[in-house]
Amino acid sequence: MSWWRALQDRLAWLWGRLSGGSRFLCDTCKYNYGNACWRPERPNATRCPDYRRR
Repeated sequence: MSWWRALQDRLAWLWGRLSGGSRFLCDTCKYNYGNACWRPERPNATRCPDYRRR
């Protein structure tokens, strides 16, 4: 099922680029607060396996 999640991530990234929104996922991620996310890419991630839209 990981291929399905990879496809969803890629489509979310593409949709964000086409809609003219922020190019950084962290701006719209539900884990973008306090110490909820420990990824080194934060706050400028453009791809993230843990991304969930708010």
